[in-house]
Amino acid sequence: METSEILKKVRQIEIKTHGLSNNIFAGQYHSAFKGRGMSFSEVREYQYGDDIRDIDWNVTARFNRPYIKIYEEERELTVMLLVDVSGSLEFGTIKQLKRDMVTEIAATLAFSAIENNDKIGVIFFSDKIEKFIPPQKGRKHILFIIRELIDFKPESRKTDICLVLEYLTNVMKRRCTAFILSDFIGHSDFKQALTIANRKHDVVAVQVFDRRLCELPNIGLLKIKDAETGHEQWIDTSSVAVRNAHHQWWLKMQAKLKETFTKSNVDSVSVRTDQDYVIALINLFAQRN
Repeated sequence: METSEILKKVRQIEIKTHGLSNNIFAGQYHSAFKGRGMSFSEVREYQYGDDIRDIDWNVTARFNRPYIKIYEEERELTVMLLVDVSGSLEFGTIKQLKRDMVTEIAATLAFSAIENNDKIGVIFFSDKIEKFIPPQKGRKHILFIIRELIDFKPESRKTDICLVLEYLTNVMKRRCTAFILSDFIGHSDFKQALTIANRKHDVVAVQVFDRRLCELPNIGLLKIKDAETGHEQWIDTSSVAVRNAHHQWWLKMQAKLKETFTKSNVDSVSVRTDQDYVIALINLFAQRN
């Protein structure tokens, strides 16, 4: 994609997603993702019932009577976007590619973050860590992220969700809110990695999928290709048994995915490429309040 096309696309996404974060998500993001850290505020004299662990011994020694430290919740968050850039995201039969929707959702979350004075960073992943953008604030930083979302070229086409979760756990020393945006197709068992990551951070899963993953059309012989492995095969979509088997595969995979999120205590939302992701995000925010 040429530079002029990229800049035009960046501007289009900025106008759409910034408007959404301002007008639709005002207040909802703030209440759904609260600051979890505590920062020192002031000292005051010890009162009956105060926790003795909060005593400030230096001030106590100076005034010869006990004083305690008062803390207040830090509102400022660090938000990390874990963006799947594997080959399977380059698929879409209706309206748009999965990757395009992931880009819009990521941009909307990024603008929502800076509207609340939060830092935002990104980890692009396939079956390797493709790129790490450290969290910062500001519109210039957001536009850089959007440009990368649009034009990033991964080295690998495969997926490893365990890897990115382990990387998040290791690279982010302080607690953050992390959105993992993926189709979660062909994933291995990542429940343990997700549970560990969610103990340290606040992890939220956003699944983007195409309707053809859950139901095949009746269009006769169809050649399909695995975008991650390159494997090709012909299937007969006119066969009711084939279509039913495909649908059962989808239901089984979704059930396993939901179980993983539930057991890891991770909030999640699924959105189809031909559906309105705004409604999906509003529902996600609502379930956290």
